[in-house]
Amino acid sequence: MTVLELFRYCKNEMSFTDSPEFDTICIFEDLLGISKSKIYFNDSVATDEQIKIVEDAVIHRKNGEPLQYILGKWDFYDLTFNVGKGVLIPRPETETLVDFALEKIKDVKSPVIYDLCAGSGCIGLTIAHHRKDAKVYLLEKEDGALKYLKINKEKYNLGNAQIIQGDLFNIDFSQIPQADVILSNPPYIPASEIDGLQKEVHFEPVTALDGGIDGLDFYRCIAQKWISKVKKGGYVALECGEEQSTDIIRIFDGKYSEKQVIYDFNNIDRIVTFGI
Repeated sequence: MTVLELFRYCKNEMSFTDSPEFDTICIFEDLLGISKSKIYFNDSVATDEQIKIVEDAVIHRKNGEPLQYILGKWDFYDLTFNVGKGVLIPRPETETLVDFALEKIKDVKSPVIYDLCAGSGCIGLTIAHHRKDAKVYLLEKEDGALKYLKINKEKYNLGNAQIIQGDLFNIDFSQIPQADVILSNPPYIPASEIDGLQKEVHFEPVTALDGGIDGLDFYRCIAQKWISKVKKGGYVALECGEEQSTDIIRIFDGKYSEKQVIYDFNNIDRIVTFGI
């Protein structure tokens, strides 16, 4: 079997996905080290190891495992984050939080940023990468996610990022300085909807998905405990689920001077921001 024939085999086996060619190219580039430009006219014989890697990837994918976990990494903003079982996969809509924060702190010297429920660190570490003068605090409770958070911090040598293991609801944050911006992509799926999620999503940690009975537990905690840590003139920006923005604004009633709802490319309310 040639490399090209192996590519065609993989693509055919991936036909159940929404993007079989894209998935196959990712597998060849990231797992075999064969670039897209060297696939289509490649008549070299595939090695037994290459065949096994592709066959294993196909099996995992057919079992519903996300492509990102199979590859062990995923792009976010302009960085690539290590991911795997135990951590939420970075998603493109979350990049809006990074855009918002970088815009709000562009004229702030040595800004302080919190990334609550940090997961892989894709939000906070991206900001730390772009603003070397910033101090970014990344709060994460779960050991599975912390593993990748630490790997990603070390990967980009971000000495201005500090990882804190703790529970959003119970941590003593008195020693952390006031923040210019608090960011979070918290768990926001109502508990009753977890079982009905796509098969792929069930591979991700339920602790990164389950937001309580109505999906709003973490927003209540941030409004009650964390908003007091924002400097006057600072901001809070939170990712949310579809049609949750109205309830979140109600939760923060009386605690902000301005508010904004940012919609994603599907015109779904995705980010709620508050000026303090």
